[in-house]
Amino acid sequence: MSTGGPLEPRATVEAMTLPAALTVPLEDFCVHLRADLRRSPRTVTAYRTDLESLFDHAADNGVTRLAEIDVSALRSWLADGRGAAEAPATLQRHWASARVFFRWACAEGLIGVDPAARLKAAKVPRRLPRTLGVDQARRLLDDAVASASTDDSPQGARDAAILEVLYGSGIRVGELCGLDLSSLDRARDTLRVLGKGSKERTVPLGDPGWRAIDGWLSRRSEWQTASSGQALFLGARGARIDPRVVRRMVHQHLRSEPGFPDLGPHGLRHAMATHLLEGGADLRTVQEILGHESLATTQIYTHVSTERLRRAFNQAHPRA
Repeated sequence: MSTGGPLEPRATVEAMTLPAALTVPLEDFCVHLRADLRRSPRTVTAYRTDLESLFDHAADNGVTRLAEIDVSALRSWLADGRGAAEAPATLQRHWASARVFFRWACAEGLIGVDPAARLKAAKVPRRLPRTLGVDQARRLLDDAVASASTDDSPQGARDAAILEVLYGSGIRVGELCGLDLSSLDRARDTLRVLGKGSKERTVPLGDPGWRAIDGWLSRRSEWQTASSGQALFLGARGARIDPRVVRRMVHQHLRSEPGFPDLGPHGLRHAMATHLLEGGADLRTVQEILGHESLATTQIYTHVSTERLRRAFNQAHPRA
């Protein structure tokens, strides 16, 4: 499940003590997410945070058993969120967490009736993702490559390769950090990527990306340690690079470019998808490259492209 909104709970739960009849199903559900559905730690944390908030709300109202949580209790919990001015995307994530949990609880025989089946989702206004223009993406990458050529440490080469791979392939930051040396298929100019739900896919990478990878591999041994294993990208201490390091690095490079939006790695993924569609790629191909399960998720990029065309038309056409 996409986590949509921020992961922070609406109230601190560290001092919260819930009845065992509520905590035991929650722990079993989290095991199910990790072991059966192979959800990421970040997604499991989002579910846990939402459900702890729900159970805390229920316990405050005298509910001590899972079967006592009905649709009225769920609506009351969501209403609390609206009263606290939580973002629509966060409310939608609360709704989704409740729907998935109670569907599982019903299937496991923990409850007889699914109280979340009658819940209506919060409406989330569609916001177009911020992205880079083609010229901006080219400048960002050219500057990173130029910087790498003057860097005495391997960091410049590594960062240039990461930026080229993120934009060149459109993979997620977690997928990039999970790349191994064996993920590189030079004969086909592709990367083998392990995506959400442990689903493997193959994505193409262009010549600039391969040149940047070769530049990094020529320096990789300077950071390599016993803990490096087969990881493609390493941190300064030799272990597999952490997603937080990648996010911080991407932000730093974008902030160094005057007038550029302050995007993270996902912004480069948005840019790649938008530029593919603007260049004539069909939606199904972009969906496959990005690893989207639903075509509707990919369609947001058609709106980005259309909005950009509309702005250009309005600025340039005398009868716009």
